[in-house]
Amino acid sequence: MFDLKGKVTVITWASSWLWKQMAKWFAQQWSDLVVLARRYHLLVELKKTLETYWVKVFPIKCDVTSTKDVDNAAKLAEKQFWKVDILINCAWASKNAGVLNMKDEEWDFTVKSDLTSVFKVTRAFAKIMKKNKHWRIINIASTYGLVWNKELSTIAYHAAKWWVVNFTRGIAAELAKYNITCNAICPWYFNTELTKQILETKKFKRYTEQFVPMKRYGQAWELNAWAIFLASDEASYVTWVILPIDWWYTCI
Repeated sequence: MFDLKGKVTVITWASSWLWKQMAKWFAQQWSDLVVLARRYHLLVELKKTLETYWVKVFPIKCDVTSTKDVDNAAKLAEKQFWKVDILINCAWASKNAGVLNMKDEEWDFTVKSDLTSVFKVTRAFAKIMKKNKHWRIINIASTYGLVWNKELSTIAYHAAKWWVVNFTRGIAAELAKYNITCNAICPWYFNTELTKQILETKKFKRYTEQFVPMKRYGQAWELNAWAIFLASDEASYVTWVILPIDWWYTCI
């Protein structure tokens, strides 16, 4: 089960540690990979690692907020593999502030990074997927697209991730006739290079103890299996699923 041999998976923001290790899991399932990021030198390093699993890896330098970059990446990927089977939209970034204090440029930056990029990448690669009437789109949203939090004022991030959830709903309905499934994963905090400083503070540890029934944050490998499942043949009848991976955070 869950064998992805012969499939081509596109992963955005693949230079980031959390998504690099996800790419490894897809390589272990024998999927060939197109990896996108702005930091091309990190993609080259990742390519060497992934190729040890005897899969083909195609790194592309790409700013996912740029229409020109995204459209070019889609053309290059199609030229290289002639198809795309799986798309995982991972890119995110946030300028944090509450509604009373957030500046226009902070709002625009966050929405552009977290929502508009998902639209642009999906638009470009779904056109390739449509030709084969196949496969899978997986958007990485957030539990903060489902519920609010009391500790961090980040109105633009909450709004953008809520839109990603509903964007997934819309494209699931629109693309079903092409046999393309569209689902979203909503993680809570995972231990990464971007979250480490927050996770290690006393304030956050107290917050986790109080509001997370399992009283801990996530480890990277606990995210991967769900992406593998949603990308697989076994999930062919699964679409418009919004999957919280949050250790019961959203259930209380």
